[in-house]
Amino acid sequence: MITGSVQINKGYYFLVFNMYNEYGKRKPEWHSTGLKVDNNERKNNQNRKQAEKMLKEELVRINAENSFSNKMNTIAKKSKYSNMLFCDYMLEWLANIKPKVAQSTYIGYEQVIKGRLYPYFKNKRIKLIDLRPKDIQDFINYLYSQKLKGTTIAHYTANMNTAFKEAVIAEIIPSNPMDRIERVKKEEYIPDFYSDEELIDLIEVVKTQKLELPLTLGIIYGLRREEILGLTWEALDFNNKSITIRKTVGRGKYDGVTQFLIKDIPKNKSSYRTLPMFDFIVDLLKKYKEKYKQNEKIFGNTYIKDYKNFICLMDNGELVKPDYVDRTFSNILKTNGFRHIRLHDLRHSCATLLLRNGVPLSEIQKWLGHSNIITTQRYSHLDQNDKTIPANMIETKFNMSFKSNDNKKEQLPNATR
Repeated sequence: MITGSVQINKGYYFLVFNMYNEYGKRKPEWHSTGLKVDNNERKNNQNRKQAEKMLKEELVRINAENSFSNKMNTIAKKSKYSNMLFCDYMLEWLANIKPKVAQSTYIGYEQVIKGRLYPYFKNKRIKLIDLRPKDIQDFINYLYSQKLKGTTIAHYTANMNTAFKEAVIAEIIPSNPMDRIERVKKEEYIPDFYSDEELIDLIEVVKTQKLELPLTLGIIYGLRREEILGLTWEALDFNNKSITIRKTVGRGKYDGVTQFLIKDIPKNKSSYRTLPMFDFIVDLLKKYKEKYKQNEKIFGNTYIKDYKNFICLMDNGELVKPDYVDRTFSNILKTNGFRHIRLHDLRHSCATLLLRNGVPLSEIQKWLGHSNIITTQRYSHLDQNDKTIPANMIETKFNMSFKSNDNKKEQLPNATR
């Protein structure tokens, strides 16, 4: 343990630390405090006390660093990680985490690590055992300089934090350097949505578009994009007129190959839910089922049959790609003079319509498949007493067979898990 004392030299107070060389010989280090030995006794006592306080603080810091260094040296001598670069450790962690997480989760990790993290730290040549909080903070500052938002940067720090925690558990490093990093602030997200007039006009336009089916489902049910594309004919109960959300379809590069990522939703998840199938939706689905049969005849042997169980298909039988839905939706808005919103904002528009039509937040939570009511409460700033949404207009345009106005509050929504 390093010790020290306050000494006077040339009219100033100095901190003297009892350091030792590699042979165990004492080699004191002198550090000026900048505090003078004052002729005024009161002032001098103040300076003396300040110097003693500085000594205590420095001794705590130095001994902590020495303890950390000693632990690191002990670990380094025993471990294969003694010379491993931090960036290479992150690649090893990525490979280890792969079989433990969903494909979509792994793709997100891979994009973060192989995107900016690996090249940055590869260039710095910083070893895992030498990495300090300052190195991480410098990286965070670099990400900000690249115009990344706090929400995106938080993905980088979250991945590093998880990797470091596992390294501590494995006794590769003695402590998590992320513990000394201030949490990155995420931007507050304010959802956008269409007004009742905009939504009704959009519904009318979508009826003439190539992606009529997925976009209609997005507008009426407020489904997530991946949920829309994951709908299968097996999930539809035409007898009981219900739709069960139990699969998702995404797309990304996995094992170096860009592919569809099809995932089952566990039944205990809030996103696994059953919604009513309105009469006009029944007609729409039957129309597309017949259309797919005709497409299969037209394309013949070139028709893709791997995805026949899914309800949202391209003309050649292939699954609709998620980014194609985004681009097509954006083009529809631009071509028809609508103000720009994201595809995901149809979900917010649906929630807004339900809320303004008097549906309780707890029911909207079930309808949208939110795991937490706090997520649903983002819409609570709207005036719940404003029930001016003309639901009868939507019903007329889609030939909905809704109940009378007195029962509409019960009809929308009627979701079950």
